[in-house]
Amino acid sequence: MVIVFVLVAVLVLAVVVTANWYVWRRLFRDTTSGPGLVRRAGAVLIAGGWVLAIAALVAERSGAPFRLQQVLAWPGFLWLALSIYLLLAVVAGEIVRPLLRRFLEHRAGRTEQALHESGTVTGAPTAATTAPTAQTPAPEPATAPAAASRPGAPATPPPSQTDRGPGAEGAPGTDGAPGTEGVPGIDGAQGTEGVPQRPTTADPAPDAPAGPSRRLFVSRVVAGAAAAAAVGTVGYGTYGVLRGPEVKRVTVPLAKLPRAAHGYRIAVVSDIHLGPVLGRGFAQKVVDTINGTQPDLIAVVGDLVDGSVKDLGPAAAPLARLRARHGSYFVTGNHEYFSGAEQWVEEVRRLGITPLENARREMPYFDLAGVNDVAGEDEGQGPDFAKALGDRDTARACVLLAHQPVQIHDAVEHGVDLQLSGHTHGGQLWPGNLIASAANPTLAGLDRYGDTQLYVSRGAGAWGPPTRVGAPSDITVIELASKQA
Repeated sequence: MVIVFVLVAVLVLAVVVTANWYVWRRLFRDTTSGPGLVRRAGAVLIAGGWVLAIAALVAERSGAPFRLQQVLAWPGFLWLALSIYLLLAVVAGEIVRPLLRRFLEHRAGRTEQALHESGTVTGAPTAATTAPTAQTPAPEPATAPAAASRPGAPATPPPSQTDRGPGAEGAPGTDGAPGTEGVPGIDGAQGTEGVPQRPTTADPAPDAPAGPSRRLFVSRVVAGAAAAAAVGTVGYGTYGVLRGPEVKRVTVPLAKLPRAAHGYRIAVVSDIHLGPVLGRGFAQKVVDTINGTQPDLIAVVGDLVDGSVKDLGPAAAPLARLRARHGSYFVTGNHEYFSGAEQWVEEVRRLGITPLENARREMPYFDLAGVNDVAGEDEGQGPDFAKALGDRDTARACVLLAHQPVQIHDAVEHGVDLQLSGHTHGGQLWPGNLIASAANPTLAGLDRYGDTQLYVSRGAGAWGPPTRVGAPSDITVIELASKQA
C-alpha cells in the first residue's frame, strides 16, 4: 500500500513539474532570443508561486498562526487558479500558433506578389526603362573597350563607324558596358543610387518577419494572449466570489406536502468556507442576501468554515443575525471535521442556529431532518439515518439536510421526499466540473432518484482559490409546492 502511494505521488509530481516546465518554455523561453533575465525571472515566478501555494495549504491544515495563513493564502491560492488557466491557455495556443504562422506567410507572399505585379520589383529591365526614345538619345560611351587598352591591339572604331549588334556598346543588358548607366537591376552600373533593387529569396517581406524572427514574433503574440486570457479569467472569477452569491429560486413539488404549506420558502446556503481569505465581511454579505429573501426557514448545509473557532469566531459572528420565521438549522460538512467539529457545533448553537446531528424536528407542515457528514466517521460521528429518520411518521413529507450528494442513496431507502446538499461547488473551476461530476451523483441543481428529489447548491463561497469559473456561487430559495393545491 505504501509503495502504491509513493508511486502515485511520484507520478503526480512528475506531471506537475512537466506541466510547469511546458508553461515556462512557452511563456518565457520561446519568447526570448537567448538566456537572460526574462527566462530567469519566469523560472522564479513559477517556482515561487508553487512554493507559496503549498505553504498556504500546509499552513491552513496544520493550524499555523492565523495571520501567517492570511499572508500566504491570497498569493498562494490565487497562483493555484492562475497556473490552471495558464496551462489551459498555452495548450489552446498550440492550435492558434500554426494558424498565425500560416497567415503571416500567406500575407508576406501576397505582398511580394503585389510588388512584382506593380513593377516596383522586377526580374529584368523593361523596355520602357532601357530603350532610347526620340526625346532621349542613347548615351555615348565614356571610355574605349577594354581590348583597346592592351598593347598592340587595334583601335576600335568609333560607334558611328561600327554596326551595333547584340552585345555591342550601349546595348541594354550588357554587364559593365557603357550605356548601362542608371539602368535598374544591372550590377555595378553607374547611377543606380536610390533605384529599387530586386530582393533575393532570403529578403524578408516588408510587413512580417521571416525565418527565426517570424517564429519569435508568433511565440510572443501567442504567449501574450495566453497570459492575458489566464489573468482575465482568474480576475473575473475572483471578482464574482468577492461580490457575493446570487439568489436562485427553485420550485419543488412534494406529493405529501399539505395545501397550507404551498409556497413555503427554504433558503439553502452551503460551502461558505469562512477562512483566511473570506472573512467577516463576506459572512455579512451572505447574511444580508439570505435575510433579503424573507425565508420561512434557513438551511446551512455544511462547510461553513476552514479554521478553528478561536481564529474564525469573529468572522462567523454575523450569522447570529440570520432571520427566518421558523428558524435556522445546520449540519456539518467535511471541512468542519478538519476544523474542530464539536467546537463549531457549539459555536453555531451559540449564534442561534440549531444543529441537527443525526436528528429530526417536526415542523408545522413537514419533518426536517439532518445527518452528519460522512467525514465524521473517522471520529465516530458519522451519519446515522436510522437515528434521524427511523421512527418518523411516513405520511408526512420529509426534508433532509445532508452535506454530500452521495448520501442520497440512504435517503431514498428511508423514504425522504427532498434532500438538500452542497459540497460540489458546481466544480468551482472549469474544467473541475468534469471531476466533480464523476465523484457525485448530481453536480448542481434539482434531480430525482426514485421517489426522492435531490437539490445540490453550488455554494456561497469557495475553497482554496477565492475564484469561480463556470460555476457561479448561489444561495437558493426552495419554494415547496403542494400537489394538493
